[in-house]
Amino acid sequence: MRANKGQLVSQHLENISRTALENYQGILKEYVKGRHGVYALYSKGHLYYVGLASNLRNRLKSHLTDRHAQTWDSFSVYLTINDSHLHELETLILKIASPKGNRISGNFIKAENLKPIFKKAVTKAQQKELVKLGLKKIAETVKPKVTGQKGFKAVLTPYVKDKFEIRFWYKSKLYKATVRKDGTIFYKGKIYNSPSTAAAAITGRAMNGWTTWRYECFPGDWVVLDVLRRK
Repeated sequence: MRANKGQLVSQHLENISRTALENYQGILKEYVKGRHGVYALYSKGHLYYVGLASNLRNRLKSHLTDRHAQTWDSFSVYLTINDSHLHELETLILKIASPKGNRISGNFIKAENLKPIFKKAVTKAQQKELVKLGLKKIAETVKPKVTGQKGFKAVLTPYVKDKFEIRFWYKSKLYKATVRKDGTIFYKGKIYNSPSTAAAAITGRAMNGWTTWRYECFPGDWVVLDVLRRK
């Protein structure tokens, strides 16, 4: 028997005629009443509408008389173990399939849009290509000013293998900086030797940078820098 670790869908019923819903609601009720899940309505084999529901039986029944009533002829239901990821699952389906009957495509709750980052990376690659072709001169780089105690080693140095982004929310505004390979922090043209001096540059007062700045430990999971010292 296969393990159900990470399982989302527990049961499914696919490509069922609308007539079955009309004539055998009692039987269908035994399977889907009170269950969480995602359902799909089809018209002549083509996906028409996707929805989610905490009571699939009532939702499907409503589509026999609502604005979709005359637009579909078969359906499928996918019963889930819980409803923790239903919204994300529905949004994913809507964005990929774009069913004709859905008025909105939905939005992910916390997912980051990589398009701006991808665009920036492409632009950077194009600039390098222009330099190689002799169509663009290499811009002179201005060495950033180091802010902090003279001769003081960056406190993040022992914990850094490659550069990464850190974030800091202050007074409802998100501030971003970069931890460089040498452990220093680059923020707005200046380099800081510690998270605390970088945070103080934003707030104008003494701060514990280890508990204010956050880094992405795993995709979408931003934790305080202090976690680095505890690894």
